[in-house]
Parts: sequence; structure tokens; C-alpha cells
Amino acid sequence: MDATVTQSHTTREAWLMAGVERITPIFAARGHVVPLVRVSIGWSGSGQRSTHIGECWPKSRSTDGINQIFIVPSLDDVVQVLDVLTHELVHAVDDCQHGHGKAFKAIALSVGLKGPRMRSASAGDALKARLTAIAVELGPFPHGALTRRPPRARQPDPPRAKCPQCEYRLAIPKKFLHLGPPICPEHKEPMEASGNWDGW
Repeated sequence: MDATVTQSHTTREAWLMAGVERITPIFAARGHVVPLVRVSIGWSGSGQRSTHIGECWPKSRSTDGINQIFIVPSLDDVVQVLDVLTHELVHAVDDCQHGHGKAFKAIALSVGLKGPRMRSASAGDALKARLTAIAVELGPFPHGALTRRPPRARQPDPPRAKCPQCEYRLAIPKKFLHLGPPICPEHKEPMEASGNWDGW
């Protein structure tokens, strides 16, 4: 494609909305009407540790009655961003009424998305080629990817003690670990240690 076609956008939202304009004819060719949407970069409602890379909110959840789409800021591959945008536009066409069920699948497959699971449906070869051409038209994506927070280290199970007869349990404060498991108040027998007594 001729470089003179390339456009320049100063904001991520302008780039994304221009992407919506260029993707809309793909839907229209299959008889689907893309509604007015707002598109932003932002973490999904489940937060940074979610595996979701895009999210669409139904009109009913917005005070202005417009579907809102979010694409996570950890993405910066422009074709992948447009791929996610296409997936979320399928939800917008359906107004998020059927999740990733049959209605979603029918729309998704018709516009060129594919995948064994619709939850992670992405562009097939033909659609990917079209999105690649659109990315060239749109020019540079004014965005720097954010690194997700590393997963929290799993905390060891706290030290506890339980009675082998009645299953009576209690947590053991760190300062009393050196005394060992206590005596069960009912059976008057030593309780069994559970959890992490060594590294707490």
C-alpha cells in the first residue's frame, strides 16, 4: 500500500475509532450493523491479573446508551489490537446479550474470526490479511505497552493444629511455634501440626 495513505493519529482513542471505521465494512458486507461505540485502552473489569485482553460493555451499563470497548494496555502489536477490536465489535453488534454462545459464533465466523473456542476467537488468515492492511492505513499506534504486574507469590499455608479425633482446629501464632502443637481441650491429647511450621 502506498505510504501516502498512512494516517497519523495523536491519541490512542482516535486510532482505535479510525480502526472501527475501517472494520465496520467487514461487518456490513455480512449484513451486521456495528452500533456507535466508544473504544479505550484500559484493564478489564477483572483487573490486571485477568487473562482477558478485551472487553465490551452493553448499552444498558452506560448512561449514554453506547457500547464501550476496552483493550488491555499490555498489547502493542497493531494487528493483534485490531484483531481484539474486531472480536469486541462482535459483542457490540450483539449488545453483549449472548456471551460467546451461538449468536456470537454466527457473527464471529461470518466476519472471519475463528477458533476452537469462541471465547478466544481470533482472526483467520483472510481477516488477518485485511487487518494488516488496515494497520498500514492507520499508521503508528500512539501507545506504549504497559507491563502487567507479576503474579503474587503464593503464601505458604499458615501453621495450624487439629485434633485427629474431633477435627477441632486452630491457628498457631508465630511466637508460640516453638512450643509445638497444643493439647485438644476435649480429648486431652496432642493435636497434629498442619500447614507450614518451618518457614512461617
